[in-house]
Amino acid sequence: MSKKKKSPCIDVCRYEGPKSWCIACGLTIKESREWRSMKPYDRNILLKKLQKRQSELKALRRSRREG
Repeated sequence: MSKKKKSPCIDVCRYEGPKSWCIACGLTIKESREWRSMKPYDRNILLKKLQKRQSELKALRRSRREG
C-alpha cells in the first residue's frame, strides 16, 4: 500500500509576486487545488520544484528587508 504524501500547504495561503506563489509553502492556487488528485510522480516533481521556489522566496524576502 502506498502512503499519500501530505500536502506542503501549512494553511497560511497568501499569494504574492508575479508568479503568485504562496509565501508559506510556494504552491500556486492551481497547484493547491490539484494536489489531492495528483499522481505520486507529479507530486514528487512538484515537491522538487517547491524546494527551488522556497529558495527564491527567501531571497526575495531578504532583498525586501535590505532594500
